[in-house]
Amino acid sequence: MFGRMRDDLLATIGDIRDAGLYKSERVITSPQQALISVATGNEVLNFCANNYLGLSDHPEVVAAAKEALDRWGFGLSSVRFICGTQQIHKDLEAALSTFLGTEDTILYSSCFDANGGLFETLLGAEDAIISDELNHASIIDGIRLSKARRYRYKNRDMADLEAQLKDAADARYRLIATDGVFSMDGYVAPLDEICDLAERYDALVMVDDSHAVGFVGPDGAGTPSLFGVKDRVDIVTGTLGKALGGASGGYVSARREIVELLRQRSRPYLFSNSLAPAVTAASLKALELIGGSSDLRDKLAANTKLFRTKMTEAGFDVLPGDHPISPVMIGDAAEAGRLADKLLDLGIYVIGFSYPVVPQGKARIRVQLSAAHSTQDVETAIAAFIEARDALAG
Repeated sequence: MFGRMRDDLLATIGDIRDAGLYKSERVITSPQQALISVATGNEVLNFCANNYLGLSDHPEVVAAAKEALDRWGFGLSSVRFICGTQQIHKDLEAALSTFLGTEDTILYSSCFDANGGLFETLLGAEDAIISDELNHASIIDGIRLSKARRYRYKNRDMADLEAQLKDAADARYRLIATDGVFSMDGYVAPLDEICDLAERYDALVMVDDSHAVGFVGPDGAGTPSLFGVKDRVDIVTGTLGKALGGASGGYVSARREIVELLRQRSRPYLFSNSLAPAVTAASLKALELIGGSSDLRDKLAANTKLFRTKMTEAGFDVLPGDHPISPVMIGDAAEAGRLADKLLDLGIYVIGFSYPVVPQGKARIRVQLSAAHSTQDVETAIAAFIEARDALAG
C-alpha cells in the first residue's frame, strides 16, 4: 500500500521544491543567542529567533534551570492531576497571574496546546466564535475542535467584526478571538476597540499574546497592558517559548472560573505530562528579570527603531509599525529564498517566509530584533541587506 502513497508524497514534495517553497532546516551548533554557530562552522548574526529579550541563553536563566534539575529532577513522568504538580508549577502560575493582571493561570506544554484545549472546553454548538482572519494556526485548529459556530472577520477590521457579531446575535455565548500581535506582519490588534465592541454586543474577548508578553506595554505585560484593557480581556493565552526564556510551555491566564473548568476538562492539559521542572524554574527567573528592570525592553525598542528606520531609508519595503517583528517584503517566494541564502553567506541568519505560511505573492524576510543585539549588530545586518540586494540585482 505504501508504495503508491510514497509516489504521491514524492510528487507533492517535488511540487513544493519546484515552486521554491521547500523549507530546509539549518542546523545550529551553539546556544540560541545573537551570534550563533551553524553546521558549516561559520558564526552568523541571528535575526530570526523569537528571542526578544535575549533570555534564551541568559546566565541567570540557565543557572535557574540547572538548579531546578538538582532540586526537582528532570521530569515528572505524570500529568498534573495524578502526581505531576510541584510547588514550582503553582509558583509560576501565580507569578504569571500577577504579571498579567489576571485571576488565575493554567500551564500547558505549549501555547499550541493551550489554544487547542481552550475552545472545545468552554463552548458548544449553541455558541459562536468570531476569529480574526490572520490568527495563528493554533487558534484556527483550536476553534475547529470546538462545535461552536465559526465566523471570521477581516484582519483588524472593526466594521467587519461588528457585522459578524450581529450575524451571531442568536448565539448563547459569543467569543472574539484574536492574536495580540500577528506574527507574520508585526501588526497589533486594536484591543481597545475590540473590547468596546465586545461590551456593546455582550461578547467575551480572547487574546493570544505570544508575540507581545514580556516586552509590549509599559510594564511588558502585553497588548492588554498596552491598551489599558487588562480588566476587559477575559482570556489571555501565551507562550514561555519566546520572550519568557525561549524554551517551551504555554498557558491560559483568565477569569478564575474559566481556569478551574480547564483543569477539569481541557484534554491537552489532562493528557499531557507536566511542564519540565527546569523549564518551569527558568521561566520564573525570566519573569523576575523582566519585572525588575525595563533595560531589556528599552534596548529592544531602540534596536527595532534603528532597523526599521534605516532599512526604510535604504529603499526596502518594511511593513509599518514599531514591533520587533520587521517584515521586509519581497513578493516572490523564490526571490525571498535567494535573498535569505545570500544574507547567510554574508553572515546574517534570516529565513524567507512564503506560502502557505504567508499568502501567495506576499513572500518576505521576517527580521526579528532582539535585546541581545548590539547597535553594531543591527548596523551590520542593514549593510548586509543592501549588499545582498545589490548583488542579486546585478
